[in-house]
Amino acid sequence: MSGHSKWATIKRKKEKTDAARGRMFTRLIKEITIAARHGGGDESSNPRLRTAVLAAKAANMPAANIERAVKRGTGELPGVNYEEINYEGYGPGGVAIFLEVLTDNKNRTVAEIRHLLSKYGGSLGESGSVAWMFAKKGVITVPASATTEDDLMMASLDAGAEDITLEEDVFRLTTEMAKLEAVKKALESAKIPFDSAEITMEPANVIKVEGKAAESLLKLIDALEEHEDIQNLYSNFDVDTATLEAME
Repeated sequence: MSGHSKWATIKRKKEKTDAARGRMFTRLIKEITIAARHGGGDESSNPRLRTAVLAAKAANMPAANIERAVKRGTGELPGVNYEEINYEGYGPGGVAIFLEVLTDNKNRTVAEIRHLLSKYGGSLGESGSVAWMFAKKGVITVPASATTEDDLMMASLDAGAEDITLEEDVFRLTTEMAKLEAVKKALESAKIPFDSAEITMEPANVIKVEGKAAESLLKLIDALEEHEDIQNLYSNFDVDTATLEAME
């Protein structure tokens, strides 16, 4: 998920639980499968697959699981036929919500997403209703304990990093989508380890949400992130620290 640094920090902490870990593995397996289906099983010639496998390894997914997911994608093993769909809508406070979905039953999935949005005061929108509020970017996360900001800048700026921010214990590098691979290689050459590298959707502006609307929004985000068909959720909200702490 993207669009809120404090919430991203809480999300990283939540992903350490077993249930969240299981959901993360399911999403990673789906992404590996669909990446291999569209671009083949060779990581060296399939950047999307390489990124997905990197994420799976960073999450400590067993190599056998990764291999099976690739083979399901290439057709070497039988597997489920997933369909890629984007859904757009609004949450409490008028925030934009953009969902990237992989599903084997889009009628079921859209009904469930519509129900969740309605339950927490949101609504499903038409295609294109909020997509224009976001720009595709590359994002790399680097443990703050692994390097200094100066060394990170030296290694990444010439390769195409646009911005570097510190979010508690993690540096967050933003790049143009086309330069993500170049920045990754620059970090590897500098022997700077990174936790994740992915294409994400960055909001053009952020909406401040407070009070009951913020509480409903965070419950909605939680419910959507628990849905196994939703691969990525992007939004453009910010909430006050007190509300975040109350929801932990």
